[in-house]
This record gives sequence, structure tokens and C-alpha cells, in this order.
Amino acid sequence: MVPLYAHRLGRAYGPDNSRTALAGALAAGVDGLECDVCLTADGGLVLVHDPWLPSGTDLEGWAHERTAAELRRARLSGGEAPLFVEELLAVAPRDLVLQFEVKSHADPELATRTVEALAVVLARAAGRRVEVLSFASAACVGAASLGLPARLVIWADYAPQALARWARRHRVMGVCVEHFLLSRSLVAALRRGGLSVTTGTVNDATLLDRVAALGVDAVTSDDPAAVRAAFAAAA
Repeated sequence: MVPLYAHRLGRAYGPDNSRTALAGALAAGVDGLECDVCLTADGGLVLVHDPWLPSGTDLEGWAHERTAAELRRARLSGGEAPLFVEELLAVAPRDLVLQFEVKSHADPELATRTVEALAVVLARAAGRRVEVLSFASAACVGAASLGLPARLVIWADYAPQALARWARRHRVMGVCVEHFLLSRSLVAALRRGGLSVTTGTVNDATLLDRVAALGVDAVTSDDPAAVRAAFAAAA
């Protein structure tokens, strides 16, 4: 069975990146946890989906304009306070893969600073299986330069050979490709370039069957337990 990771800590079980989502995912059983991470004004690392705070919290402005203390007093859509990276590391089982998706909203310099802060925190969590994900190439390059496994999130199937050459040059280990773009030819081209390939977000057993047959390394799902059960029932 292909490994299944909980998207935004398991958004089927609670608000995005929340304690409730995390508790539900761990209770249901997962192979990994994916979450979003944003830098605060004073170097904190908060788990919110969007750095534009009104989209997911009761605060205004950008995450990088607010202090960690302000964000600890914020509330997500379900009324919970946001989690921080250190809190996730304290409770997540050590055998799970932890994927941190760096969010910076078209700001490469902010993406780089976020990765640098994340590297400091992760250095205190030796032995963890972690990956840095981002749509921002600067975040992936920065993570790889600091010795962190990095995976570029892509929503296009354009020029996979060129992408693989770029990844090798910057020591980026893989990509996360949206499932509706995946094909045997694309996966084969990325594999030939030495890249690990994952996908997300898959919430249907039929789609899971399709992407698993392509040999992806992991699949992200909002509800890993339900899609795993449906997949097993259909087998």
C-alpha cells in the first residue's frame, strides 16, 4: 500500500493544521503528516495555511507582520489557537514523516528566511524524518542548501527534463505533483531525472488506485483512514 499522509494535519478531522485535525489523524492512523508553516515577525513558525491571516484566522494582515505571541492568541475557524512547529514536534510520533510546506505568498526572501528558521528548529529534533515542501523554488533551494530534504510542489507537466536538471543542480530531492497531472510518461521522466514523486490531495479510492499504479512514493489525503478503507474494500 502506498504511504498516506494527512493533508494539513488531516483537515477532514478538524480545521486546517489544528490540534483537532492532528488528533483525528493520529487516531485514524497515518504514515505521515503534512502541514503549512509561516514565519512570524519575531522568528516563530506558526502552522497556518495562508500567510494572509484573514483567510484562516481572526487576525488581520500577514503572518510575518505579527509576533508569535499575537498568533498564539489568534483563533482558527473552529475556535482553536494555531499550532507552532515546536508543538507539533513534541507530540507527533517519531516514526511518521513530517512534511512542512513553506508559505510566503510570492516573496522569495521571506521563503528563504522561513526555511532558515525551520532548519534551526529541526536541528534540535535529530532523527526526525522531515521534508520541506513549497511552491517557492527559493524555499526548496534554501532547504537543500541547509541539508534538509526538499520537494517542489508543481501544478504543471511542462519540461520535466529541465525540471530534473534544475533539481539535481540544487540538490532538491523530489516533487509533489497534483494527481490530475500525473501520467506514466511524466512519472517516468521525473524518475529518470532522479526525482522522488509524490502527489496530493487524493480523497477517493478510484483516484488512489490510479496514482498508486503509477508508482508514486506517497499520497496526501484529507482523510487517509477513509480513503484507505475504501481502497481496501474495492480491492
